[in-house]
Amino acid sequence: MGILIKPVVTEKMTIQGDKLNRYGFIVDRTANKIEIKQAVEQTYGVSVLDVNTVNYHGKKKSRFTKAGLLTGRANHYKKAYVTLAEDDKIDFYNNI
Repeated sequence: MGILIKPVVTEKMTIQGDKLNRYGFIVDRTANKIEIKQAVEQTYGVSVLDVNTVNYHGKKKSRFTKAGLLTGRANHYKKAYVTLAEDDKIDFYNNI
């Protein structure tokens, strides 16, 4: 899974999958829409109509501990929203 890192399985994405036939994936930050489309079609055997991408910038995080204030940041990542043809579905739970 070079381009597709993991699917986004949340309540909001499940509703969009049911109503709009749209699924979300965390993808490689250097991947473009054409590569994402080919990866989804090859991995799941579906036909992709549209791909939308969003780049998320990692937020700064801090917490107080006995050792003092620890600061850091969350990782940057890229999310892709993939819209499929009407007759195609992706079932993320079939191998459980």
